[in-house]
Amino acid sequence: MESPTTMNCREAVRRLDDYLDRELGREELVQVQAHLECCTHCAGVYALEAGALAELKSKLRRISAPADLLSRILARLEREPGRPSGTA
Repeated sequence: MESPTTMNCREAVRRLDDYLDRELGREELVQVQAHLECCTHCAGVYALEAGALAELKSKLRRISAPADLLSRILARLEREPGRPSGTA
């Protein structure tokens, strides 16, 4: 495996949201992972953000949405100006 480009703390922390959301390309993903493995400060920031995200997701799963919410959202998207008909 190739050696990842060195990433500083500022760059790593700036990419944490995308890292948590799995939205990084392979190269950036490897760089962030490598940085988190060797930097205890950034690993702590990651753990805090990951924990907060997990807690938020857990709480959101317990909230019941109104039965007609999806149909209301889709209807509103259909009325959105500039959106082609039939796409959501």
